[in-house]
Amino acid sequence: MTIQELYQKIGGDYEQAIRVLRVEKLIDKHIRKFTKNGIVEAVLKAGEDMDPVTLFETAHALKGVSANLGLSEMSGLASEIADEFRPGSTRSLSDEEITSRMQQISELYDRTADGIRQYEEG
Repeated sequence: MTIQELYQKIGGDYEQAIRVLRVEKLIDKHIRKFTKNGIVEAVLKAGEDMDPVTLFETAHALKGVSANLGLSEMSGLASEIADEFRPGSTRSLSDEEITSRMQQISELYDRTADGIRQYEEG
């Protein structure tokens, strides 16, 4: 599987990733790290605890990492959560809506991690 095939499989935006990282070798390096950096797990844990400070910090980090990698859907969900828990902002989403977005992030992550594992296996 090529890196472009991986992006097609996981619903990522390869062109966005290449615009940001500029070199396919860097995309390869960072997409392989994505399942090992623990940020998604941290966001999901913060969501379980409904810890607003940690939710903001972890969602903001996930937004940046996933945007840089062209994982637009995940970046969008993380952005919604970060905006919701940004210090000084007023919440507009219910806890149930946050839980729904966390479930979506979890499902996207599972699909992405499966694709990355297949990519790494060659």
